[in-house]
Amino acid sequence: MVEIDIQISSADLYDYMLMHHYNTAGGIMGSGMGAVCILVALSTQKWIFLIAGILLLLYLPVTLYMKSKQQALLNPSFRQPLHYVLDDTGVTVSQGETSEHQDWDSMVKAVSTSRSIILYTSKYNASIFPRKQLGDQKMALIEVLSTHLPPKKVKIRF
Repeated sequence: MVEIDIQISSADLYDYMLMHHYNTAGGIMGSGMGAVCILVALSTQKWIFLIAGILLLLYLPVTLYMKSKQQALLNPSFRQPLHYVLDDTGVTVSQGETSEHQDWDSMVKAVSTSRSIILYTSKYNASIFPRKQLGDQKMALIEVLSTHLPPKKVKIRF
């Protein structure tokens, strides 16, 4: 069993959003189209393609940054720390008087970025565990995730 208190910041949300969106078809296609536009601009000297390429490449990171800032400020669940209990039955998240439990069978996957370990509880929702806040519990968290999730659902780099 692992118990962790996590305070999510806008930087943590931004890291999650970048990883999530750049691992979808839309994020990959948008980046690819931006790169193609820049290559076309360099080879044809039609600078409208350069502008289009730069806009395509910058649009997603800029909008995700603004969205993460806004979400961190406006969403009441990010104002107080979340208390996680990961045990043999699943993950329980509580904050104040509210508590929610989810079984391991319903978890989608666990992935990592250089900044966080992310446990997807659905296709679009996740629990974010910033590495800085995990401290010496990082290995215990990885062990619990690796024990209770099938190996194909765990993609965590150290």
